[in-house]
Amino acid sequence: MSRVGQVPVALPAGVEVAVAGREISAKGKLGALSMTLSDDVELTQEDGKLTVMPRGQSKRARAMWGTTRSLLQNIVTGVSEGFKVELEITGVGYRAAVEGKELVLQLGYSHEVRHAIPDGIEIACERPTHIAVSGIDRQQVGQVAAEIRAYRKPEPYKGKGIRYANEIIVRKEGKKK
Repeated sequence: MSRVGQVPVALPAGVEVAVAGREISAKGKLGALSMTLSDDVELTQEDGKLTVMPRGQSKRARAMWGTTRSLLQNIVTGVSEGFKVELEITGVGYRAAVEGKELVLQLGYSHEVRHAIPDGIEIACERPTHIAVSGIDRQQVGQVAAEIRAYRKPEPYKGKGIRYANEIIVRKEGKKK
């Protein structure tokens, strides 16, 4: 039984949710998002809360119960507060800058790496070694951050590369003489 699915999704002030059949759309101060419900769950809206219930006791219905509730929570949080992922760059000469609609990274290669910023995503570089990826769609924010990190993953010997701000790199000991 899903523990996540049992908790209703509270709608903060300023968020409007419209349910049209299996399509749900949420509008807030940061924008609008929508999603399609699975056929295995039912959605009810009452007293500023969204409640998800499974349609039956099949394994898929119970799995989609908690998944759908989490996706709804992400949509509501996204349109009201948004999501942000912070990346840190470690390494001599490694730096990042935003030029127009591109993120320009210098990561020790013979060339600079240019990453196009997709629509709906904002990237800010307060310092040359700090990247902040933000937006309203949690999946898209995480995907863009993962793509940026993939250009130079942190290595375990010197810790050089791009890492998440809360990531801990387990360091290895070098060669012995």
